[in-house]
Amino acid sequence: MSTTVWMAIGVAVVVVFWAAAVHNRLRQLRNRVDNAFAQIDVQLKRRHDLIPNLVEVARGYMAHESSTLEAVARARGQAAQAAAHARRHPGQAAAMASLAGAEAALGSSLGQLMVLTESYPDLKADAQMQSLSEEITSTENRLGFARQAYNDEILAYNDQASQFPDLLIARLIGFAHLDMLQATESAQERAAPQVRF
Repeated sequence: MSTTVWMAIGVAVVVVFWAAAVHNRLRQLRNRVDNAFAQIDVQLKRRHDLIPNLVEVARGYMAHESSTLEAVARARGQAAQAAAHARRHPGQAAAMASLAGAEAALGSSLGQLMVLTESYPDLKADAQMQSLSEEITSTENRLGFARQAYNDEILAYNDQASQFPDLLIARLIGFAHLDMLQATESAQERAAPQVRF
């Protein structure tokens, strides 16, 4: 065989090994994204499991607020459906947007419920209600950390998949860009509260 043939074989072998290394690196990053989403999913499930208990405790004290309690239950159901869809399609823009919207609606409904509990001192003082409120607050904190970790993993994955020459292999074998979880509240809701005396 001539030198040219050996050189062509050598280049082909190098390209194959390079493509395999890129694939393995991207697969590892994608697995880390999937794991980070699974951590969010665990916290969402925990949150969704706590809400019916919270609603039942509140129902005993807030008989006249059934529409608020039903809104929380309905929002929980929609959030659970969105989480199930996102679980099947982590990183897809539509699934993530649906999940973020459903979780924002659930958060809003829970916020309204918590505001109403202020009008019911007996409910506010109930030990089970206090315990559930603490559990939900703790879960919300864990959820915030899990979302940050997920977005960090998405960033690492997207950075790797969009850098030349890795992007050639990424596009060729289907490692598409993934979307981060975005905050859904408006700028007004994110603004710091104004305190006036």
